[in-house]
Amino acid sequence: MPLLPALLLFLHLLAAAFWVGGMATMHFAVRPAAVASLEPPLRLPFMAAALSRFFVGVSTAIAVLLATGLGLVWLHGGFARVHWSVHAMFTLGLVMMALFLHLRFAPYPRLVRAVAAREWPVAAANLNTVRKLVSVNLVLGVLVFAIAVLGRAL
Repeated sequence: MPLLPALLLFLHLLAAAFWVGGMATMHFAVRPAAVASLEPPLRLPFMAAALSRFFVGVSTAIAVLLATGLGLVWLHGGFARVHWSVHAMFTLGLVMMALFLHLRFAPYPRLVRAVAAREWPVAAANLNTVRKLVSVNLVLGVLVFAIAVLGRAL
């Protein structure tokens, strides 16, 4: 494989692993540990701060995924020339990006405002909404990885 496609693929996979792996870490490790060890006045500001940092990385990962994914499609002659699995990954990726944008600009800001106002039930409800959306995106992300690995065999 020539260097440019290999480099684009490496960056693409790195960004995807960061996003999906980060969601798994937040969902299965960070949030449960925070729930088990911190009361809401400590847990909710902690989770808002952790999500703030994670969202910077996700935003960067999305930009890298779009640039490298579209670059790889272009190098292969465009969408008309790529395997159906690329279309499926691209479509699911766009759905994941839309869900991320929704959670980043709707329930997350409400969480931050509720934490600042010390409205713990409101903050908890918005964090729960974020958790549900992350759960959906995590399933979609795993599905994208499955398509990436198994798509040509199907």
